[in-house]
Amino acid sequence: MNNLLRQSLAGLRAMLVLTVLLGVLYPAAVWAVGQVAARDQAAGSLVSVDGAVVGSSLLGQGWTGAEWFHSRPSASDYAGDTSGGTNLGPGPDLQSEVQTRAEAAGLPVGSAPADALTASGSGLDPNITPAYAAAQVERVAAARGVDAARIRQLVSDHTQERMLGFLGQPRVDVLGLNLALARLAAPSAG
Repeated sequence: MNNLLRQSLAGLRAMLVLTVLLGVLYPAAVWAVGQVAARDQAAGSLVSVDGAVVGSSLLGQGWTGAEWFHSRPSASDYAGDTSGGTNLGPGPDLQSEVQTRAEAAGLPVGSAPADALTASGSGLDPNITPAYAAAQVERVAAARGVDAARIRQLVSDHTQERMLGFLGQPRVDVLGLNLALARLAAPSAG
């Protein structure tokens, strides 16, 4: 009985020590490093305009209307708390979904960029390919009554190249691009 009591107390002490170390001190240390080394990312990489948060550079948003560049389709309606893909494999369900997205985007299925017609694994991609952005230029320019060359320049300005010149793919920041569109249409101050 005495041995059982000693083992139980040793187990309880180990549990308390590990709880404090791994449940309190380690998370506090990770939080502190995040606040010092990557404050913006730790706060969600929020994007603000005139003091109001309008989105995050890490999460895609649903843009509607012909005057905006549209994000990659989302299987989760851009809800950050329920990310996920459609899990549709090759077959009639995927073909139907692709056809519906092509019609909504006004793009032909055969030549449309893949990111215009398919959702990503997370459903929250904040960027689109330069090809998908280029496919939307004429629509946005016509809806805004702006020269398409000006819209193409905005796309170019918001295109990010491969990291270190070889990692990843070129991508267009949809939130930044749409904010630039909003500024383009806003009356100039002064």
